[in-house]
Amino acid sequence: MRIALRYTGVSVGYHGTPVLTHVDLELRPGQRLALVGPNGAGKSTLIKSVLGLVPVLGGTAEVLGREPAAARGRAGYVPQTDTLDADFPVTVRQVVMMGRYRRIGWWRPARPADRDAVTGALERVGLAARAGHRFGTLSGGQRRRVLLARAIAAEPRLLLLDEPFNGVDAVSREAIVRVLRELSAGGTALVFSTHDLSVARDLADLVCLVNGRQRAVGPPAETLTAEPLRRTYSGNAVDLGDGGLVLVEP
Repeated sequence: MRIALRYTGVSVGYHGTPVLTHVDLELRPGQRLALVGPNGAGKSTLIKSVLGLVPVLGGTAEVLGREPAAARGRAGYVPQTDTLDADFPVTVRQVVMMGRYRRIGWWRPARPADRDAVTGALERVGLAARAGHRFGTLSGGQRRRVLLARAIAAEPRLLLLDEPFNGVDAVSREAIVRVLRELSAGGTALVFSTHDLSVARDLADLVCLVNGRQRAVGPPAETLTAEPLRRTYSGNAVDLGDGGLVLVEP
């Protein structure tokens, strides 16, 4: 089976200075990988490196059988914060159609297949009824779901999400989790960063703990335990004695 993502001894960073080192990952199609660590640990940098937006400074990085930048057209991305101006008069459908631009080109008209892909993506995130609404009028959670729809409209083989559950309401959170499970069941490999250990435990097949370097990687039952979390959070993990942990950011 082809590997969706393979990092071997990878270091990533900016201007020749590493932000994250010693990364060893292997992700197969349909698997879900959670990146967990404190603020500034390198989670977003790692995601951007998979997209070829941050350089790999050392080691070997393979994404969908190619170098990261060469595989970008087959990967989807949901950023932590959207850059779309809430006052810009663009509809929900138009935002999701942006996910098809790599297929149809910027100046060519949308084909029936493109319109069907957009409608299907909006149905999956539960926002088909809002297709004609202006994007800026939606709630934060709804906008996040629209950005997810934009990514999946491109039919990616690998989907990367930076803190997809931050600031979303319970309805949007449930919808996002459901869609991610459906995508992975269909063979899409997923990488998402999160501060929520319950989400990582329930949703991920693999968890990668990072803080300047990779601290641990493996199934949630092995990584989301007291000692690996203490290493990752510099000792700021408090064991509640019943299997639960509280993470205290420095």
